[in-house]
Amino acid sequence: MRQQESLSFIEVCLRLMNNNLRRFKLFSAIVLIPTLVTFVLVMWVIDPVYRALAIVTPPASSQSPLSSGLGSLLSGGGSSGKSGMGGLSAMLKMSPSADDVDVVWTIFNSWELHYQVIQEFNLAKHYKFKGKYAADLLKKFRKNFDIETNKEDMLQITVEDTDYKLAAQIVEFMLEKADSAFNEYKTTQARQSRLYLQSRLDSCEKNLKSLMKKFSKFQVDNNFYDPRVQMESTIRYLGGLQERRETLSMEMAYEKDDRGENSKRYDQLHKRYNTVNSALQEALDGKDKDLGLVALKNSPKLSSEYLQYESEIKIQSALYQMLWVQSEEMRLEESKKLTNLHVLEPPWENNKKVYPLRAIMMIFVFTLAFILATVVCNLMAFFESEEEKGTSLAKQWIALKGVFKRNKGR
Repeated sequence: MRQQESLSFIEVCLRLMNNNLRRFKLFSAIVLIPTLVTFVLVMWVIDPVYRALAIVTPPASSQSPLSSGLGSLLSGGGSSGKSGMGGLSAMLKMSPSADDVDVVWTIFNSWELHYQVIQEFNLAKHYKFKGKYAADLLKKFRKNFDIETNKEDMLQITVEDTDYKLAAQIVEFMLEKADSAFNEYKTTQARQSRLYLQSRLDSCEKNLKSLMKKFSKFQVDNNFYDPRVQMESTIRYLGGLQERRETLSMEMAYEKDDRGENSKRYDQLHKRYNTVNSALQEALDGKDKDLGLVALKNSPKLSSEYLQYESEIKIQSALYQMLWVQSEEMRLEESKKLTNLHVLEPPWENNKKVYPLRAIMMIFVFTLAFILATVVCNLMAFFESEEEKGTSLAKQWIALKGVFKRNKGR
């Protein structure tokens, strides 16, 4: 039995071309008919689609100058931070919102904004919408709308439509409405925050006044104004009296040994000793508080109460300053009417078609039709060759053609 020779690539290509040319009419019909139909569709039947695009910066979420200066305000403006309020400023300060981009994203994708677009530009008529439900019209519009973040983290808004002028107008309208809605959102948010901060500010001011009044009464009632200075003065005063009493005691002992207790000098020294001793005892008992002296036995309690009042007043003062700064910040935020979305690339009337891609579609259909025509023509040549050989495959092919002929004859 003779072994079948392997065919080269060139020979295969020539056979395919010969089979196509032998059935040129069939080959031409299979290639040209789909190509011509596609040409008519893309040129005159299918409406071209245009795209309008805008790129905007997301709203800034940086901290305002008022908030940034809060730390130095609470720490008294010093660099050492000895007042202990630096940690409180970090704990109490209200950082700005970090999700403004998500809010803008939600506004652009909201059905309220999309319905405004539909009503403003009468898209039901433009789309030739025949449905009953507004949700279907909304769904149709959303197929032509898209928002995404580009590589530079900018927001990119895209609208596609068969009218390139209308597409640009829709993007401009959405930018304006979205900016207005976001500004309203920030204003409302600032107003609510300001009202809350104002209520807290009034409460804090009331507590601060009450504390200062109690602290002032405590100082007046106890003649206790500065523990460090008063304790230092008291100890120095008591030390001086103690030293004076010891000196008089030594002089009295010397006078007693020299002249006896009945001498005039001894009597004078004794009186002076009693006076100094009485003054020392009165100082220890706190009877000289009008002079700013403090009774040592009462000093721990008074110092504790003083420091507690002072600490509470410092905290309330820091809280009041923080609330005042935040309240002013919210007041400014509420009153301003600024453009939050800065358009880097505004939409323009771009009349370059994005769909259908005529050249690509024509090439694709022509290539597919050419492959299909080649397959059909070469299959027919193969079956003819099998019929000449009288193989079992040829018999099945003849039987299949006979079925179609009988159905056609009926």
